[in-house]
Amino acid sequence: MQTLYMILYWSAPAVMLFAAIEAAALLAIHRGAYDWRAALCSFADILVRQYIVYVYLAFGPLDWLTGWTWTHRVWTVPLGTIPSIAALFIGQELCYYWFHRCSHQIRLLWANHAVHHSTNELNLSAAMRFGWTGRLIGATIFFVPLMWLGFAPRAVFVTLNLNLLYQFIIHATWIPKLGPLEWVLNTPSHHRVHHAANPEYRDKNFGGVLIVFDRLFGTFAAERADVPCRYGLVAPLYSYNPVWIAFHEFVALGRDLWRARSWGDRRRALTAPSAAVPAE
Repeated sequence: MQTLYMILYWSAPAVMLFAAIEAAALLAIHRGAYDWRAALCSFADILVRQYIVYVYLAFGPLDWLTGWTWTHRVWTVPLGTIPSIAALFIGQELCYYWFHRCSHQIRLLWANHAVHHSTNELNLSAAMRFGWTGRLIGATIFFVPLMWLGFAPRAVFVTLNLNLLYQFIIHATWIPKLGPLEWVLNTPSHHRVHHAANPEYRDKNFGGVLIVFDRLFGTFAAERADVPCRYGLVAPLYSYNPVWIAFHEFVALGRDLWRARSWGDRRRALTAPSAAVPAE
């Protein structure tokens, strides 16, 4: 476990380094055809999140559920065996799938997740955009069932962070399809589909490390040679202001709530799918 903590501790500087190396390579290969201003916004996103939000604003309205659920768990799952670790991995993948899917289909969650889809190019720097409000919108609730079943909260969140770390590399557009692995893993090809705004690709491929739950629940789509991916939001965002990128969808949501004429309209504004949901 200590080794995993060290990996996660150094993950932020490591992904920034690899994103910078990719940026330099793509700039050299494509002679300037790389949106370096968008990349700088992504660097700003991860720096604020890692060294300000996670340090000084690391709380959320549903965080209490973690301790309460662990206290009232049905049993305790020891993590010293391969079957228990495999169960945690599969359980976390399932929870992540539904969290990610709901983040595209529930407006309040989408307001946070839209940040990740806001760049109009897909590259390793785009993987660093996660926004700053994840805990404030109650993302923790999707992983509480694992704690109720007996997996320690720390183990659940370490596994989740390793999931997200894996997803860093699948934002690379220069990695081709990976043959038989495409049936099981969430590969760069599958994730290109997820980030595309094309109607043919929207709301697809929500998996983290695995793609099996997308195949099981009918949200899988393969990348097609005849349909090139157009990345970004359905209504493209062209801002290079990191603060606006982080909160633009919350502003739109707040505007709709202000204009709502009934509590039913306000509820629908918070929970209905956003018209600006990107292609997945």
